[in-house]
Amino acid sequence: MNKEEKNIRAFLAIEPPAAILDAVGTLQKKLKKDIAGKVSWTKAQGNHLTLKFFGNISQNDVKNICAAAEKQIALTPPLSLKIEKTGCFPGGKNPRVLWLGVAGDTEKLAALQARLEEEFEKIGFAREGRNFRPHLTLGRIKDPRQAKGVGEALRKYEDYCAGAFICNEMFLFQSRLNPQGAIYTKLEKFSFHC
Repeated sequence: MNKEEKNIRAFLAIEPPAAILDAVGTLQKKLKKDIAGKVSWTKAQGNHLTLKFFGNISQNDVKNICAAAEKQIALTPPLSLKIEKTGCFPGGKNPRVLWLGVAGDTEKLAALQARLEEEFEKIGFAREGRNFRPHLTLGRIKDPRQAKGVGEALRKYEDYCAGAFICNEMFLFQSRLNPQGAIYTKLEKFSFHC
């Protein structure tokens, strides 16, 4: 019997409103002027608050993920979230990922993410090995030894606020990689309980 092809690169995420993504782009322009070195900047308009990255999955996996996600998201009231404050992973001495943090109903968001992880584990997807840290990725530093001005730039914009919004939906996205960057397609929409 032929195994089903796992050719859909997918993740579950919240998509902030366009006004917040515009503010993310504004911050990126400022950071580009202050940080020297090789940084792969994300496209602001394609930025997401990722709750689970699945990797390559099959059509059948999509159905199972949607059923598991629907079960938990339907029980969740809308969340009040704010995109603010800059930072980096793993830390200031060896910065690899530049990000904007998330404030507001973060405890409720983390509880939802934990319940989703539990559901996805039941259908064969391993739990994430690290703690959930909600953020929007601004850029990835290729070689931290050659990056200059990172700490100063992050301090300069540490109180940057891209805006607040009520999160009442989430999406299963497909990501197609190409030389110009990833192209995202919404496979399924999940609405929070109102």
